[in-house]
Amino acid sequence: MPRQKKVQAAKKTFRVGYVALIGRPNVGKSALLNRLLGQKIAIVSSKPQTTRISILGIHTTDKGQIIFIDNPGIHKPLHKLNKRMMDFVYSSLQTADLICLLIDATQKHGHGDEFVLDILKNVRTPVFLLINKVDIVKKGNILLIIDKYKDLHPFKEIIPISAVRGTNVDVLEKLIYDNLPESEKIYSDDEISDQSERFLLAEIIREKVLNHVEKELPWVTAVYIDTIERRGPRAEAEEGERAQPMDAGEQSDALPEAGESPRKFTQIEKMSKPRPAGPEKKRPVTYIKATIFVERDNHRIIILGRRGQLIKTIGIEARQEIEEILESRVFLDLHVKVRENWRDSADVLDLIEGQK
Repeated sequence: MPRQKKVQAAKKTFRVGYVALIGRPNVGKSALLNRLLGQKIAIVSSKPQTTRISILGIHTTDKGQIIFIDNPGIHKPLHKLNKRMMDFVYSSLQTADLICLLIDATQKHGHGDEFVLDILKNVRTPVFLLINKVDIVKKGNILLIIDKYKDLHPFKEIIPISAVRGTNVDVLEKLIYDNLPESEKIYSDDEISDQSERFLLAEIIREKVLNHVEKELPWVTAVYIDTIERRGPRAEAEEGERAQPMDAGEQSDALPEAGESPRKFTQIEKMSKPRPAGPEKKRPVTYIKATIFVERDNHRIIILGRRGQLIKTIGIEARQEIEEILESRVFLDLHVKVRENWRDSADVLDLIEGQK
């Protein structure tokens, strides 16, 4: 009787690495991160420089673990805030095992793109070129972009994608795994971001502010969570009480006191979970006080709106999203404070970045 050969199961390859998402402002880096993770962990706005701090998005599957680094848009810095933003970008380029450069297929190639490519000249890490927003441009234009960029840098891959519609995102994920080293997990399976609860809530409030302001206000607005207080169920609460306009006299330059230490989110997927069953009054209650920094009194007046209506709208929109995340009723108390030139103030920048 012939001897039976032992059939050994092939060892499964597990790949792990850091992937930096870079590009000019408003090319869709945060939208792509949210699409890749299947949920929102980074705020998205049509306003430039929405992302100010690098955020890790951790994607773990049976193939491996991709740690995405969502970065601020690449630009020439004018303030200390912008210099810190660019420091995050440069740091991620040194950390990354793979770089994904996003460009906007709807925008013409310009000086800003040349600035980005100049930065990549000294980078030895493999770079993917991701041509985003291909769902709203003609195929012929995409081919012209590919033809132009293939000679500007030795890209490892050139992939047309749509972060909004998900076009070729599965292809991108496969190619990323193919180009990462074999390794053990760095983060546990239930971790999907390095940001704290406090930072995420501040970003949600800032996103709602950005949705309602124009001109220079997106650049001069920042949000700090002063306190988060959790209490047991409370029965009485009217809609108007949840998003109160602040005292119109608040213009102090004094910084808010730091609140509780940051609590990291390990499962931000609770965003998509249904609310607990039972009457509204039995849900727990979270009280949040937040400061919105601006640089001038006229900025503050704009955010307040006529008779406090705009800040009330911002508060209601932010509260509704925060309630889904915390699975709690939320009382949101927003205050607008004028702090001249806060973008060049180290203490304010440290305070805001310290939330992460």
